[in-house]
Amino acid sequence: MIILKNLNKHYKSIQALKNVHLHINRGELFAYLGPNGAGKTTTIRIMTGLTKLSSGTVLLNRFDIEQDQVAAKKESGLVPQSINLDQELTVAENLDIHGMLYQMPVKARRSKTDELLDYMDITDRKKTLVKHLSGGLKRRVMIARALMHSPKILFLDEPTVGLDANIRRRIWAIVKKIQQDGTTIFLTTHYIEEAEFLAQRVAFLNNGEIVALDTPKNLMQKMGTWAIDRLEESNMETTYFQTREAAKKFMADQKQSFTLRHVNLEDAFLTLTGKKVK
Repeated sequence: MIILKNLNKHYKSIQALKNVHLHINRGELFAYLGPNGAGKTTTIRIMTGLTKLSSGTVLLNRFDIEQDQVAAKKESGLVPQSINLDQELTVAENLDIHGMLYQMPVKARRSKTDELLDYMDITDRKKTLVKHLSGGLKRRVMIARALMHSPKILFLDEPTVGLDANIRRRIWAIVKKIQQDGTTIFLTTHYIEEAEFLAQRVAFLNNGEIVALDTPKNLMQKMGTWAIDRLEESNMETTYFQTREAAKKFMADQKQSFTLRHVNLEDAFLTLTGKKVK
């Protein structure tokens, strides 16, 4: 369970987060979306103890990140945006060092390493130097490393950035499996279809403030069911409809080319924030 109350973060004259409130249930997969500079990574850095909050409260399974920092950190694992594995060490050595940092006994580290490599389907890479792995395999190793100390909460900050569609979907399957095994997951992503497919609830963050919070289905239903995209001068304009019949009636009056499609989560995001995820 994750609770944020009146969370604020100031960088000199810039307010990066403004009274952010969140209550994420135990075992929930929650997506946190926003354009660059919205405050997504700042929120994760505060929740993982890497950045000090300016005011407010952060609780990870009832442990206060300010008052009980060591206990709170043990509750969570972090997969950051950038690949920060030791490239000159093997896959197993990277996991082992993480276990040492969390004071895991040697026997427990070895057992957990074997368990996680099997879980991620990369047992055959155990003794491979990280620098020889593909981007997708490195991401799997990072997830395994974050799970090494058996955290109850997993923070995933852009876990599939830079990966092709097939590899992204492989990571999606792993993420859903982790959630189904009882882990609370807090996900940020630039791929809105990722949040639409994976998340039980989604929050849209814009200029440090949450502007919407609901299930992907409810957010999309507020827009309509059908969308028509058409080019108006140099801009793409989109009109939303609750029924296909209404959309077809609108299409009959159109002289320019257009595209009829189902409403998606990106439609809700663009409408509520006025910005694209980049």
